[in-house]
Amino acid sequence: MRCLFVLAVASLFASACERTAHDPTQPVQEEIKTFSGADAYELACARCHEEGLDGAPRTGNAEAWAGRSWLWEAVLFEHAKKGYNEMPAKGGYKDLDDALVEKAAEYMLRATHSTPPPAD
Repeated sequence: MRCLFVLAVASLFASACERTAHDPTQPVQEEIKTFSGADAYELACARCHEEGLDGAPRTGNAEAWAGRSWLWEAVLFEHAKKGYNEMPAKGGYKDLDDALVEKAAEYMLRATHSTPPPAD
């Protein structure tokens, strides 16, 4: 009986270690703090916006962004931070700092539009 208890406890510890172990393919929080907009875009946005997954407008394709609000920067920043339709908040990386999310959105805008739209 004691052997089964020890085995059960060891199993729990092993499963807890698996859940908390760092995935070496993912950056750690300290590394993320040093990210540029391009780095943050690659981490959180590119997965969907490079291929247009789930209707995401493709980065670099100005036509895919046509018809969106001319309040583009403010609206995009808000959507990037809080999510919109199928897009998860912060690209699914809930621990990303809002300022870094804005850097990623700015990077995406500059990659798509070489100059911002005219002010109305």
